[in-house]
Amino acid sequence: MVAVSTPLSHTTVLLDEAVEALLAHRTSGGSPRYVDATFGRGGHTRCLLARLPATATVIAFDKDPEAIAEARRLGDERLEVRHAGFAQMADLPEASVQGVLMDLGVSSPQIDDPARGFSFRADGPLDMRMDPTRGESVAQWLARADVRQIAEVIRDYGEERFALSIAKAIDARRQSGQPLVRTAELAQLVAGAVKIREAGQEPATRTFQALRIFINAELEELQQALNASLRVLAPGGRLAVISFHSLEDRIVKKFIARESRETVDRRQPGWMLPSGHQPRLIALGRIRPGIDEIAANPRSRSAVMRVAERTAAPAP
Repeated sequence: MVAVSTPLSHTTVLLDEAVEALLAHRTSGGSPRYVDATFGRGGHTRCLLARLPATATVIAFDKDPEAIAEARRLGDERLEVRHAGFAQMADLPEASVQGVLMDLGVSSPQIDDPARGFSFRADGPLDMRMDPTRGESVAQWLARADVRQIAEVIRDYGEERFALSIAKAIDARRQSGQPLVRTAELAQLVAGAVKIREAGQEPATRTFQALRIFINAELEELQQALNASLRVLAPGGRLAVISFHSLEDRIVKKFIARESRETVDRRQPGWMLPSGHQPRLIALGRIRPGIDEIAANPRSRSAVMRVAERTAAPAP
């Protein structure tokens, strides 16, 4: 089995591979604890619970109120649900869990629901918040940000070469007295500002990705969550992270590489570690979806999972 669909029509990516990576070194007996840092629609958690003993616990984090409601509907006493971002796993006791899973993808119900504002394929409010009860929407931010800020976000988080043209078009729209409030409006504006289109890709793809990542502080929270995982994983515990675009995967790859080294690479500013640093992770490689999974679920084609194991070295 390579995928499972939840009641809300979300197909879980790398389901068996992720769960097997977490459980590969599980010791028998005791009361193991695992973290599903991004519950989504619960595919990974369901599979974990099916393979864990009655004494086990899975702690599920998610910002999305709809995901939290889905988690509570499972009715499994072994599941502990937390309505919070995954960086909040730092609140767990040190060395208290045997596995941490982070699935960084946006769930299909979020993408496919126009009311959430994540997709340019159907018109809806320009929102994109993972937790629509907190913070400002994309529309609210675009109404107040200056051209330079908008261009930087679209360039840095979307790797969009026409970022400045798009930002200027957004500003011109505001100056006309018609600020962007709908996803269809933004998609149409971007299509007019992007002069060269990539084969097989909608012009608005990179802009929508950039704004979603920015408004939810996804990359900053990812770095916080990775750091927290080092603290909460017990020796021998597994970390598995599924990424869906290069910005996420680059952070995960660098993090695992940094924490797997015994010495400091001083050619990489920002990744320097104290002298005498001992590796806290063992890199176990990466896994991509197979041909069958991609055929059954095309949204899985960009996924990459990196796996590492916590060493016996104590956390600082």
